[in-house]
Amino acid sequence: MDRYICIHAHFYQPPRENPWLEAVEAQESAYPYHDWNERITAECYAPNAAARILDSRGRIEQITNNYEHISFNFADTAPPSRRVTTT
Repeated sequence: MDRYICIHAHFYQPPRENPWLEAVEAQESAYPYHDWNERITAECYAPNAAARILDSRGRIEQITNNYEHISFNFADTAPPSRRVTTT
């Protein structure tokens, strides 16, 4: 019997821009990165773009882009009044 698995990922990052400065300020809790967007990109999103598949001895057998093998979407984090639409 064939078996299959379907993995769906929902990527969500809340807005981090200071609306008065229109910039993302440094976030101490994200150290050593500037802010949590940078930290999550470096620690989560980037490694999944080049994930290592190891053999039985722990050596790298293959490097794969996990995003090619999953269903995913990026959430709209802006409230309807702030959403940017394109025509």
